[in-house]
Amino acid sequence: MAEEPVNVNGFRELARQTLPKMYYDFFTGGAEDQYTLKENEEAFHRITIQPRILVDTSSIDLSTMVLGYSISMPVMIAPTSRHKLANPSGEIATARAASTCNTIMVLSISSTCTLEEVAACCNAVRFFQLCVYKRRDITAKLVQRAENNGYKAIVLTGDSPRHGRREADIKNKIIIPELKNVEGLLSTKIVADKGSNLDALANQTRDPSFSWEDIGWLKSITKLPILIKGLLTHEDALKALEVGAAGIIVSNHGGGSCCWWKSSGFPGRRSAARNRYFQGNGSWSTSCPSRKASSVWTSCKGRKWS
Repeated sequence: MAEEPVNVNGFRELARQTLPKMYYDFFTGGAEDQYTLKENEEAFHRITIQPRILVDTSSIDLSTMVLGYSISMPVMIAPTSRHKLANPSGEIATARAASTCNTIMVLSISSTCTLEEVAACCNAVRFFQLCVYKRRDITAKLVQRAENNGYKAIVLTGDSPRHGRREADIKNKIIIPELKNVEGLLSTKIVADKGSNLDALANQTRDPSFSWEDIGWLKSITKLPILIKGLLTHEDALKALEVGAAGIIVSNHGGGSCCWWKSSGFPGRRSAARNRYFQGNGSWSTSCPSRKASSVWTSCKGRKWS
């Protein structure tokens, strides 16, 4: 019997021992040569902490606020797809874990449970991740369903107009379950001549023309706040502010979208964009290095960065 994991790396090793190789590669792999994925991990290793000593630590409170919702710690569950490949309960189990930990879950549009099933399973605060389809009517229906089922925000993924070339998935010829959230709305029975049907499905259905000018349309179909995920530059942070986003998520898709993007984070000298966004919107998020474990988001409400 495998030892009980004591940290995240332990869970990764347990997954390697337990899951079929095809699914393990799907959860842990990155795009092409996986340079960005590796750089993400190395960038986090370069972060060090300068402690202050002799501070009263008898009562520690890690709780924070995200879009007005109180969570127990500045850690949330980022949108990751197809949880049933790892657990029979899929995203329902993830949502219950979020509820138990009093934090927020972002449900992936590519979940293996419907957004209604996840909404009904527990009282966790939930956001809904959105990739825009070529058929805008389907996108609008998904947004309306999320709003009607109590989701508190829309997380627009802006960094994946096309699916990343994940070579492990191509070699494994991975076949994915049909997308539950678009059953009856969109045909997902796409057969690729070679490689994975994951690539073929994403690239044939997503709208590569969606741009900053279309954020107004998205805002017009929902009352929910919109967070934009996938920013890596201060210019895009300012652009998000201009179009009225309620928050931003700094992310390079965990290295799963493009091989040569820089690691998640703004250069230290780019303080103007940070300060303007924090003061105007009061939220900041950054993703963790691993593509399928990118669940560490740091809320920096009201803070100034130098």
